[in-house]
Amino acid sequence: MSEKMDEKMDEELTFLVKKFKEDTGGYEQINVPDDTEEKRRVLRALMNVRRPKNLPDSVLEIQDEYLKNRAEEKGVVTLDEIPIIKDKISIYQGDITRLSVDAIVNAANSQMLGCFVPLHNCIDNCIHSFAGVQLRLECARKMNKLRDKYGENYEQPTAIPMLTNAYNLPSKKVIHIVGPIVYRHLTKKSEEELANCYKNTLNMCLKNNIKSVAFCCISTGVFNFPHELAAEIAVTAVNAWLQENPIHHENIDRIIFNVFKDEDLEIYEKLLG
Repeated sequence: MSEKMDEKMDEELTFLVKKFKEDTGGYEQINVPDDTEEKRRVLRALMNVRRPKNLPDSVLEIQDEYLKNRAEEKGVVTLDEIPIIKDKISIYQGDITRLSVDAIVNAANSQMLGCFVPLHNCIDNCIHSFAGVQLRLECARKMNKLRDKYGENYEQPTAIPMLTNAYNLPSKKVIHIVGPIVYRHLTKKSEEELANCYKNTLNMCLKNNIKSVAFCCISTGVFNFPHELAAEIAVTAVNAWLQENPIHHENIDRIIFNVFKDEDLEIYEKLLG
């Protein structure tokens, strides 16, 4: 980016940190360093802890412009840049928030509001941070409607996807899904639930005319599902879905397995090679 754009983004960043400090409550006195990267961390942390609520339009406009410029700064990755390995399936290693696809899949928790831990490195935190505060608000509104229907203690069930807009992300939509949590022992039920995460997400894609989707490694983070088995289940479930839905092949342009760690890349390359 040009020096002029860098200056503009830094002005926007300073403005947003000030406004989010005022808006979030209880953080007015925190020290904000002059360093750009540190200021970015402060802004993200404030966004992370903020409860779902409206933001003044004047602030929202600046947030949107800033986050869109941040997306350009990180670099948007298009489908043309991701090679097909077999049968419309690809692997992409890197930041899922850079992908310009119809939908990216978020590994959510049952509250469906994103991660409230400041600067946590989970995918849920990353997606909400770069989408903007509108994403948490939309999730909250959808959950409130579900609680009106099913009761105030409703939580999103495992393997049932929720579709939202993507706001300032390069993708058009986000599909939020709760993967199975592995506690002490891995169970057959957890394996079936993980497979259903992939199948149900693809069914949602079909229903909503989503032609390209990028899956994260569902349940392999803090949910403790073993990486290699999770990848085997993911690939098997996607292949099974494609075989079970041959008439809908033309409705899906690309299914991407998005990985971040080298070990996951090696696992998926082995499974799909």
